[in-house]
Amino acid sequence: MRIWTSIAAAAAVAVAAAAPVKAETFINILTGGQSGVYYPLGVALESVFAEAVPDARPSVQSTKASVENLNLLQQAKGEIAFTLGDSLAFAVEGNADVGFAQPLDKLRTLAAIYPNYIQIVASEESGIRTLEDLRGKRLSVGAPKSGTELNARAVLGAAGISYEDLGKVEYLPFAESVELIKNRQLDATLQSAGLGVASIRDLAASVPISVVEIPASVVESIGSPYQAATIPAGTYEGQDTDVATAAIQNYLVTSADVPDDVVYAMTKAVFENLDNLVAAHAAAKGISLEQAAKSPPAPLHSGSERYYQEQNAL
Repeated sequence: MRIWTSIAAAAAVAVAAAAPVKAETFINILTGGQSGVYYPLGVALESVFAEAVPDARPSVQSTKASVENLNLLQQAKGEIAFTLGDSLAFAVEGNADVGFAQPLDKLRTLAAIYPNYIQIVASEESGIRTLEDLRGKRLSVGAPKSGTELNARAVLGAAGISYEDLGKVEYLPFAESVELIKNRQLDATLQSAGLGVASIRDLAASVPISVVEIPASVVESIGSPYQAATIPAGTYEGQDTDVATAAIQNYLVTSADVPDDVVYAMTKAVFENLDNLVAAHAAAKGISLEQAAKSPPAPLHSGSERYYQEQNAL
């Protein structure tokens, strides 16, 4: 009996060893600060990919957003990332001044998603109503060399304002900027994000605010990929009128090293689960299949391209 038991046990081990083991597909989703828009959308993607991508093991990483995300992708430390379009263009060309020591040749576009709105918000008591009023004031411009900070340089520069013209420049994430305004340690914050971003909603609910206009003439002087846009009245508490501003496209980006079938599955999952993304943040209402593959700053990944071909969306 002991002999037969031993034989049966050995056979079971042999069968188990011979059975194929499914390889897990790790998908690290590179986002941004937790009070922005990238992070909640990344959390939504985590759930979507877990269901829709075969054998996926997705995770979400909070980062300093665009520039850091693109460098991490190039270093194979992520599989998909959120980024602003101008940051992506700078990464492809290798612009050292904004944080890309050399061209990032592994970057591939998965999809154009929603536009970011450049939102300059000040405490009402600061007296800031226009871009000119920022001179001599304390302004937070986002983390150093982040996509938001690149937007700040572009907008202020087009308005003829340098950092030296400001009273103080802080390089802080959205939530920290808002807390300093509440505590009267900061006058204004520039945030590049989808409309209705949580940090500005929090600020508007705490203190009276002024949303600063970026005139169309300033946007025109910056040029592509910036475009004139409007922050609709009522987007934030106390904002009673439409406010002119600038907008710039966001992208989901992946790496040439990520297999075609994985990128195809991720792309398909995004567009078949847009309702999940909209539930995570209203900015996702700006995502459309018709615009997803148009004029990407980095080449389309072949996996995404296959999906767009199937959908007649190229």
